Amino acid sequence: MDIRKVGVVGAGQMGNGIAHVMAVAGYDVLLNDINQEALDKGVGVIKSNMDRMVSRDKMTAEDRDAALSRITTTLDLPELGATDLVVESATERETVKQAIFEDLVPHLGPDTILTSNTSSISITRLASRTDRPEKFMGFHFMNPVPVMQLVELIRGIATDKPTYDACLAVVENLGKTAASSEDFPAFIVNRILMPMINEAVYTLYEGVGSVISIDTSMKLGTNHPMGPLELADFIGLDTCLAIMNVLHDGLADTKYRPCPLLTKYVEAGWLGRKTGRGFYDYRGESPVPTR
Repeated sequence: MDIRKVGVVGAGQMGNGIAHVMAVAGYDVLLNDINQEALDKGVGVIKSNMDRMVSRDKMTAEDRDAALSRITTTLDLPELGATDLVVESATERETVKQAIFEDLVPHLGPDTILTSNTSSISITRLASRTDRPEKFMGFHFMNPVPVMQLVELIRGIATDKPTYDACLAVVENLGKTAASSEDFPAFIVNRILMPMINEAVYTLYEGVGSVISIDTSMKLGTNHPMGPLELADFIGLDTCLAIMNVLHDGLADTKYRPCPLLTKYVEAGWLGRKTGRGFYDYRGESPVPTR
């Protein structure tokens, strides 16, 4: 399968990162979102990140300009039907993703590959809502996409080998490393990472340690670059909660029960960096613990 044009659904943190790396690798990118403000913000982030790469001599100004010229935007989802590969990167809610695929399918060419950047939802179930489960798979990038080297490739029960091979070739062309995962809740990375974050929230909830002591202990005691609560704020507490709910529902094991404190923060709208408050308050000159 010759992939030249890539459609990306969602211009948020993950979507604009995927568009960024695809354009740098030479693919023509069509970036879609539901409003122009989101598209403008996403392209602005891409340009800012590429400018930073130029200033650090990781990219030439000519390569930056060429990459940016390969990115176009659209509010019209059916326009992505003309692409060879679609990467859905909308919010981590299954109903939203299903609606996107159902709206997109009638406009696709027969050979277009559909993928989802979901971090936890069943690929088999998402694929079943399309007309091409054999050409559907999980394409899970890590955040921040331009920096992180891993991409999880997840085959649904019907995904065929040519589709897997085509996506693997894209990952290699991006200069990243692929890890193959079976289609179980949260796959590999988040199956391991999210319970750790959830346990850190329980440790805070039960008064075992403060935000600072928990994060400091994990950074200095296990050599993690970020503490688990700081990392949760970076990921988004709503995303962490959604993944824990997928694990809890999908595996039916009480060890995956989301911490009530995590639920409370999400209900308060304290979702981390993107809202200015989570386990830290980011509205001042430096982050301050909120608990």
